[in-house]
Amino acid sequence: MRPDTFDPHSPPVITLEMIHGAQKHLISTCIITFSHVLFDAVLSSFPCRSIAEIPACNGNTPIYAFPFQGKEIGIFLSPIGATAVGTFVSEANWITGAERFVMFGSAGCLNREATLGKLVVPTEAYRDEGISYHYAPAAPYIKLPNAPRVAALLEEWGAPYVAGRVWTTDAIYRETRSKVEARKAEGCLAVDMEVAGVQAVCSFHGFQLYCFLMTGDVLDLPEWDVAELGEANHSMGNLKLALKLAAAL
Repeated sequence: MRPDTFDPHSPPVITLEMIHGAQKHLISTCIITFSHVLFDAVLSSFPCRSIAEIPACNGNTPIYAFPFQGKEIGIFLSPIGATAVGTFVSEANWITGAERFVMFGSAGCLNREATLGKLVVPTEAYRDEGISYHYAPAAPYIKLPNAPRVAALLEEWGAPYVAGRVWTTDAIYRETRSKVEARKAEGCLAVDMEVAGVQAVCSFHGFQLYCFLMTGDVLDLPEWDVAELGEANHSMGNLKLALKLAAAL
């Protein structure tokens, strides 16, 4: 932990208004997807229109809006990692007005017995990344206050799930055996790269994050198992759940 990096009192040097101008109010709910397959499926299945772009020197990220179950919902294809997604959430809010974010994707399994055949609804996330320490006081875990709402809707729709802690890390190649065992001993069901950081950003700004994961690769076996990773990354069933969740909010 880095307890000296949270500074809630001093104003930022760079503001969103400096970059993007006046704030827009176009949509209220936005889906974050990490799968180009699912993103393309949305673009080909709905009458999508580009409503904004998040600019960057390595390429702009468009945000699209489309109608679903009587709601106008946004979506963007996100880069991977807490810092990138947390920053994009701030920018997406400013340029579209979205205050509710539905985030779903794959995660590494830390407890195969608990997660097999089930989605994971994070209730707390271990803060083994960097951006959360700039948006929340230092602590090992951050709570996800909307986990009960996500769990209730999955229950209503008959989607198998398990709720519990996850471990968010910046370093996919430093998920060491001892770290896996330590996080598993604390009750972490899965390891991801975004949840803690995005929740910290959302909590700081007053946005609402609704999150679920599907475990793909398995880390709690003698050898790393990636047999289910493709399905976890690109599950059409999970996209349908994300769409229903966004409409239900």
